[in-house]
Amino acid sequence: MRNFLVLGQRISRTFSSSSRAHVQNRVPEKQKIFQADNGLPVHLKGGSGDLILYRITMGLTIAGSSMSIYHIIMACRPKKE
Repeated sequence: MRNFLVLGQRISRTFSSSSRAHVQNRVPEKQKIFQADNGLPVHLKGGSGDLILYRITMGLTIAGSSMSIYHIIMACRPKKE
C-alpha cells in the first residue's frame, strides 16, 4: 500500500513541476515553408517524411479498397454445393 502512495507522490511531482525546459517557437519557420509558392502540394511541403507518409497512406487505402471490393464480390456470388 505504501508503494502506491509513493508512486502517487512521484507522479504528482512530475506533472506539477514549475521548471520547464525552454522550447523554441518554430511556428514562423513552418509558416514560411508551407506558404512558399514552390509548386508542391501542401501535403508534400514538409519534406521526405511527408512523402513517405503519403505513399504509405495511399498504399493502405488502395489495399483496403481492393480487399473490400473482393470480399463484397465473394459475398454476392452463390455458394457451391
